[in-house]
Parts: sequence; C-alpha cells; structure tokens
Amino acid sequence: MPRVILTLLLLCQSFCLTAAELGFADPGLLGSSDNPNSRVFVVRDPAATRSLTAQPDVVASMVARGVIALTGKTNAAEAWRSLVQPQDVVGVKVHSSPGSASGTRPAVASAVLRGLLDAGHPANRIVLWDRRLIDLRSAGFEEIASSLGVRLAGATDAGFDPVDPYENSVLGQLVFGDLEFARAAATGTTNEVAGRKSHFSRLITRDITRHIFIAPLLNHNQAGVSGILYSVASAVTDNFLRFEANPSLLARAVPEIFGKTNLAENIALNIVDALIGQYEGSQRTFFQYSATPNELRFSLDPVALDVLSQEELNRIRIAAGTPAITNRTELYENARLLELGSDSLRKIDVIELPTTR
Repeated sequence: MPRVILTLLLLCQSFCLTAAELGFADPGLLGSSDNPNSRVFVVRDPAATRSLTAQPDVVASMVARGVIALTGKTNAAEAWRSLVQPQDVVGVKVHSSPGSASGTRPAVASAVLRGLLDAGHPANRIVLWDRRLIDLRSAGFEEIASSLGVRLAGATDAGFDPVDPYENSVLGQLVFGDLEFARAAATGTTNEVAGRKSHFSRLITRDITRHIFIAPLLNHNQAGVSGILYSVASAVTDNFLRFEANPSLLARAVPEIFGKTNLAENIALNIVDALIGQYEGSQRTFFQYSATPNELRFSLDPVALDVLSQEELNRIRIAAGTPAITNRTELYENARLLELGSDSLRKIDVIELPTTR
C-alpha cells in the first residue's frame, strides 16, 4: 500500500489525498501558519571536541541550549517537559553500528538522557535503543544506560510484530532474525525462504510512544547521509537488506517505512550530532575524511536535518578537494511528498545560536 501511495503522489500531486489523510505525518510539524518553514537550531562550541573526542560537560550545555531554543522555554527542565509527557515511554534512538567515533557519540545521548531525568521523567519510562544490542554495547551505550537506570534495547532483539508489516514488491532473501525466517526454520525450509514483507520491531509497535532520534553527521553511499530517516527506517524493520544495494529502492522504502508507523507523528525531537562530520567511509571510521564542525542541530523536521547534513558533508568534501555528491536527493524528495518534512533549503530556517565562548 505505501508504494502505491508514493507512486500516486509522484504522478498526481494535485489530485491525491494529502499524506495526513492517508495516515502519514502531520504537516503541522513543519512550522506555524504564519511561517510554514521548518526550523533548525544550530548550537556550536569550538570546545565540544578535543582531539576528536567529545567533551561531555560542553556537550551537555549545548544540548540544554538547543532544547531551550527549540521550545522557547526559559530553562532546560521546562523545555524537556514540554516535549514529553510523564506517561510517555520515551525512546532515545542512536546510530551505534559505526561505533562511538563515527556514529552517535555517547556524550550526546548521555546529555539527552540526563536532561530527561533532571526534568523528572521516570527512568523506567526511558529506552535507549538501536537496531542491535551488540552494537549498542560495543559503542559504549550499555554503561550509560546502566549508570542512569534506563533500559537498553535492540529492535531486532525485541522481536518483530506480525501485524501490519511494510510490503514492497522487491523480493529479499530472509536471514536469521527476520520474522518469516524464524517461521520457516520451524518447518525446516529456511534455505528456500524469500519475502516481500518487512515487519516492524515490537519495540516501536508495542512499547515506545514518544521518539527522540539522534543521528551522526555521516555519509551513506546510497542514501547520501546516515541521517534520521535512514538510521531509523533501517533499524525498525526486518528484511531490510533487500533495499540497501539500490539507491532508488532505498529512496522509496525509507520514507515509506518512516511514514507508515507511529514514528513520524510521535517525534518529540530530532538531533544531528555534528560534532564530527565524516564524508567517506559510512560504517567505518576514517578520521582522514572528517572535519569537526563542533555542532549539534535540533529540529522537529527530520527531512530538513538530513538535507542540511548532505549540504554540510558536501561543504566538507569541497574543502578537502573532493567533488560534491549531488545525485542522492530522491529519498528526500519522496519524504517531502509524504509530508514528512521539507527538502528545500529555501523552506528551512537555520537559526544559529550565538557562541558562548
């Protein structure tokens, strides 16, 4: 169904139902009626990293400044309480598979978790998560979760929900951990199993009710950036590998997956960890292909953040004498058609907060 929706939107934007009517994100997240532009708040501090290592105290101050600016509140506790409610099960999603150096930095996640806890949100209603527990542990997130008393969870480890999967005509060879692979294993037919369904983790269909997404400033060879949209869509579904090798398939699947679930309409906050920006290497750490913007970026619009991340990585590429990449825009165009956010730089207001030092 989502593929049909996107095809219709691409062909007849003027005559179709809106994405909100079709059950996708509320377009109101893009801005007010007086100013429909998406807003992105940028906090920069040259002391945020030292020798390519995040400085926790500086990062914590940057996170507080960002949420205060985004919400318009007078202090961080009020800001956090305006983003989440006491009854919410808040999921803080990080991108851990590239490791702590190139993925989401643990210092950023820790600052967000401490902000929620200091604002009075119950620790037992906070989940620090990513696709796999093994990646979270390897990147150092288990120590943070344990020290703060919040739950650490892997979307794959939580199992997948058989109800209402994402369906796509592309056939994928199922692997261990996929829901239908497990079903086939019970009948002894795993060698012959392929599927057109991607099931959603029970973590998001039955547990988490409010989302905070934190993605690094990191390239992805097919998606352009390992940003909010890609890192979330690839983490919440099984049978996702079938899309990875083809940019066009990925460009269709990622926004459809993001728009199909309760993700988009229950976003509390999106953050791009741009303390370090790596323009080459994707899942592997290559500091020789990196720069240190020393920034954190805050918005309710995940598409705007991802588009700005592409622009920033291209700026870093050009400064390093490497050609810019301009052919990875289809995913974000499709996301805009599904009203997940804005992919036009003209419709994104970037508010840079004054540097405090």
